[in-house]
Amino acid sequence: MTSFLLSQLTDALTEREAAGLLRRRRVLESPQGARILVDGREVVSYCSNDYLGLANHPALIEAAKSAADKAGIGSGASHLITGHHALHDSLEKALANFVGLPQALLFTTGYMANLGAVTSLVGRGDEVFADRLNHASLNDAVLLSRAEMTRFPHNDVAVLEKLLAASKAKNKLVIADAVFSMDGDIAPVQALLELCERYDSWLMLDDAHGFGVLGDKGQGILSHAGIASPRIVYMATLGKAAGVSGAFVAAQPEVIKTLIQNARTYVYTTASPPMLAGALLASLEVIEAEAWRRTHLQTLVQTLKRSLVLQRWQLAPSDTAIQPLIIGDNHEALRVSERLLERGLLVPAIRPPTVPKGTARLRISLSAAHTVEDVQQLAAEISALERESVGA
Repeated sequence: MTSFLLSQLTDALTEREAAGLLRRRRVLESPQGARILVDGREVVSYCSNDYLGLANHPALIEAAKSAADKAGIGSGASHLITGHHALHDSLEKALANFVGLPQALLFTTGYMANLGAVTSLVGRGDEVFADRLNHASLNDAVLLSRAEMTRFPHNDVAVLEKLLAASKAKNKLVIADAVFSMDGDIAPVQALLELCERYDSWLMLDDAHGFGVLGDKGQGILSHAGIASPRIVYMATLGKAAGVSGAFVAAQPEVIKTLIQNARTYVYTTASPPMLAGALLASLEVIEAEAWRRTHLQTLVQTLKRSLVLQRWQLAPSDTAIQPLIIGDNHEALRVSERLLERGLLVPAIRPPTVPKGTARLRISLSAAHTVEDVQQLAAEISALERESVGA
């Protein structure tokens, strides 16, 4: 029986590999940065979410060391027992103030934050309206909540309005990525909020890829769009532009108190190490003070757009650090990724089910740690590879 069960798994993996969908891990042997050592090889990396280049920032490293000296390494317990350290508490207050909301609550990961928030706000008999390109964690959160999930076409506020108008649910929740992780485009959050106000719905925004990057001081999508409302539930991760780890939900006090009572991913897990909170307090200072990082990042985005010369492949419309190069075929996307790696450029191929079928792509992630020359080289290599593929 055991061999039969294992053979089923083997067959499924073989089919996945034949379809060009098998995932493999790489081993990082250096700090995160524009240039890394991976699988024993030095490469220029375009696959990190370290958008501001803070993951190896000296100020964050020193803050983590100092916090470890004072608080130790492990938290030792959940937040509701004895794991909620003064550093966690200070960070929650600083995060809430930074994004302009009354209170914030730390979670160990963005996935856990989304699961905890959604399942605490809605349940059976309620309805959630989700953008079709939302992150997997938001979709999983709705499934766990047992609320009805209604998906609307990507960024289509006209369809969303019809769905909200027709809903008979007691509680309604609209959820969307603020910056979509595989497309890099920004949700029409002002229009979403207007609909939520009109149809009495919560609005939850996952700002994993906007926090630290959008807004004049990096405060994220709320600052970028100039929106505010007590019905907004805001989530952002701290392992991307912030350069460390974790996530938080910010909202009205009643919402945060509800999450503390009901969010199972908060209640039933060990708190993250206090030293990470110390590093994140330093990260917030750098994010706010060093605006040049966001300015430089935008320069890199425009450099990539100007420098690429394409006939068949298409750079998706995005003004963020996420620049998707749509190739289409799974195997071709993998081949292009491997050819770039041969040239010392690490750019990941993203395939279904992460993205829709027929839209396999290279997900180019730019960082403030890159130089203009780095991006020009990348564009030249991609353009050359496409010319080769057209002539083949």
